[in-house]
Order: sequence, then structure tokens, then C-alpha cells
Amino acid sequence: MTRKIQSEDISLEVIHPDAAGIDIGNEFHYVAVPPSRDGQPVRRFGCTTAELKAMADWLKQCGIRTVAMQSTGVYWIAVFDILEQAGLEVYLVNARDTKNLPGRKSDVQESQWLMKLHTYGLLRNSFRPPQEIRTMRTYWRQRNDLVQSAGRHIQRMQKALTQMNIQLANVLSDVSGTTGQAIITAILRGERDPHKLAELRDPHVKASEEQIAQSLEGNWQPDLLFVLKQEQDGYEFCQKQMAECDRQLAQYLQQREDRSQGAPLPEEKRKERLKKKKGNKPQFDLREGLFHLTGTDLTRIDSIDVMTATTIVSEAGYDMSKWETEHHFVSWLRLCPDNRISGAKVIGKGRLPTNNPISIALKMAASSLRLSDTYLGAQFRRLRTKLGAPVAIKAMAAKLARLVYRMLRYGMKYVDKGADFYQLQHRQLKVKQLKWKAASLGYQVIPIPAA
Repeated sequence: MTRKIQSEDISLEVIHPDAAGIDIGNEFHYVAVPPSRDGQPVRRFGCTTAELKAMADWLKQCGIRTVAMQSTGVYWIAVFDILEQAGLEVYLVNARDTKNLPGRKSDVQESQWLMKLHTYGLLRNSFRPPQEIRTMRTYWRQRNDLVQSAGRHIQRMQKALTQMNIQLANVLSDVSGTTGQAIITAILRGERDPHKLAELRDPHVKASEEQIAQSLEGNWQPDLLFVLKQEQDGYEFCQKQMAECDRQLAQYLQQREDRSQGAPLPEEKRKERLKKKKGNKPQFDLREGLFHLTGTDLTRIDSIDVMTATTIVSEAGYDMSKWETEHHFVSWLRLCPDNRISGAKVIGKGRLPTNNPISIALKMAASSLRLSDTYLGAQFRRLRTKLGAPVAIKAMAAKLARLVYRMLRYGMKYVDKGADFYQLQHRQLKVKQLKWKAASLGYQVIPIPAA
């Protein structure tokens, strides 16, 4: 017999009566308000600042309090900022959550559809950090772009050298280092003698002068030397730009409120102290700046270095109250399992693709735990053996995200208990499970006395 579904009212409840919808475009924006608010409920506005301010004024005249728009490219940013400054609540929604009904659609219909969905509370607002954090994010993203550009210049320098059969990359681990750049600069100034070039070798380089000299016997070609000069200039320009980004970031952090409440900066982990300063790391004490900004030292978590910590803070900020629980934070990062449940059973699993910089950084950090002699390292190796590397990396990235959430939200301090403690804890759990299973079968587990 078919069960009857009874309901007093199956109509949708109006959640936001003063809602509007905006269809974002690169040239024009279409804005829809309820028909009762204006004789022309859908209007078109241009993308200039004057037009956007006129849009905000019209919305306020219509009694609108909240507006929904799609995150289309970067065109939404100016609209969002001006409406927010005008005192309107702005919902930034994912385009996947606003799919229209089947059939042809127009910009007018799209804006009306957004307004309708928002009126009934069917849209989820996307997270956007406050202006303070967005400023830091701009500096940090620009710096990361420069690091990637510098890396591409290095690759093209290596390509030009290899085409001339200058096998410098085989004797030097990094041609962008002191020795590599000194040799390339001398080559571009006209020096061709391999032995004189090899004399520029830094004493810390493992390869001998003779080995370096042998790798510098090549076929010099003017066109490839021109390319080499262009790429070195590009690399040096990127380094100069990165230094300017570092100065801006350092100044920004100095101007922020000190949330550490005068607490001393925790001592840096020994492993980090022994690491040499890499060329891509900031040339100022970024760790101290982050500590004063957030009030906690995220680098105490194993595998999270200052670069990863900066990515986390610049993308999510330090106010974790935006996410109700750590599980919401992990879900926002798309590091949670994508279980498809029906009838209280998992009927399928899928992947949650993401390009969130925090997720990418945490996965990179998790993969570095493979050889770590720590509690987290031991846990990662067990998961890697049991589930495989990809699943283990994602699971450990989620673990790191939860630790970050607790430190930023509740001020907890992370203390590593060591790999041996994890092994002991895991052994005790296995013994407990074995005793329970034996008891369920009517047996008893008796440990063998130590010899």
C-alpha cells in the first residue's frame, strides 16, 4: 500500500522578502527586484563606477536589503564592493547552485530567477574574507604568481643551455643558485673558457671544478645566447618584484593589531632552524608576523611550514567562527568524503575536485609526512599502507585542517607526542578490538608473559 504524505502547507516560505537578483556581465548587469517595488522591476546598468552607484541607490529606493549574484569571473568584485559599502547584504553564490529551468534563457530571466531563489532562501552564500585579509591575500597571491613566473624563466634558461649542450643542470642541483647565476652571467659577458667559468664554483657545491668545466664545453650559438639573456633578465625582474611584495607584506603585518597579547614567540622547531633559506622564502621574519596577527603559531603543527601557514591565513583569515564546526571547515575545503547515501547506506563514493589554495597547500604538507618521525607521520604511514597514497594524503590534509581550526578558533596548542606514542596507542586499540571479537565468539585473549 502506498504511504500517503500529509502536509498542511507545501508552499515555499518567503525567507528574504526584500531580495533582488543580479545577472553579472562583462559589459552590463541586469538587476531584478519584486514587481511590487517598481514599475520597471528589471533594469540594466553599465559597469562604470557611476552606474554601479546608481544601481545601489535604486536598490535602496526599492527597499531592497539583500542581493544575490553569481561569482562570474572577476566582474562581480566591483559590484560586490559598492553594494556592500552601500549597506546592502550581498550573497555571492556558485553558478552550479543557480541552474535555471530547461529551455532558452536571457539575462533578464536569469536575474529574475536569482531573485526568486534568494527570496525563498534557496541559495548558499559563499565565504569571502574581510577586507583586512583580502589585502594580505592579494599580496600573497601576487608573490606566488611571481614565484611561478621565476620558475618558468629558470626552465627556459636550462632549455637554452641544453640546446647549446651546456650540461650545467647535470652538475648543479639549481642553476638559479649562486654558482649557476655567476656562470651564466659570465657567459653572457663573453667568457667561453670552461676552466675560468668553473672557477666561479661556490665551495659548498659538491661537483668539482673539473666536472663543472667538462659540462661547460658546448656549441655557442648567438640566437640561444640571446634567449638565455632574455630569460635571465626575466628571472632577475621576478626576484626584484618578489622583494617588493615582501616589503609590502612586512609593512602590512606590522600595521595589524597584535593578537598575541604580548606572548613570546614560541621557539622554532629544530628541523626548521636547520633548513637553509631557500630563494623563494620571504626575506623577513614572516613567522613572527603571522604569530602577532593570529595569536598562535601554526608552524608548531608538523609538516606545516611558514609558507603553508601564510596561505591558510591569507585565504581563510584567523576568524574560524565563520564555520560552525571543524567539520564545516573541512567540508568547505572539500577534503571530506563524498559519500552518496541512500536508505542509511553508502551506495557510492566520488571525488570532490577543488582548486582551493588551502586544500592544495595542506595536501602538499600531508605528503611530506611520509618520512616524518612524528605522531602525524606514523599515522600517515599507516593510512598510506591501508588505503593507498592518494586517499591517505587527502585524509591527512583533513586532519591538518582540523588541527588548524582548533588552534585558530580555540587557541589550542599543538604538541607532538611522537611516532612511538602513536604506535603504542594503535597497538592498544588493536588489542582492545581483538578482546572484544574473541569475547563475542566465546573466547578469551590471554597475553603471553614477557620472557
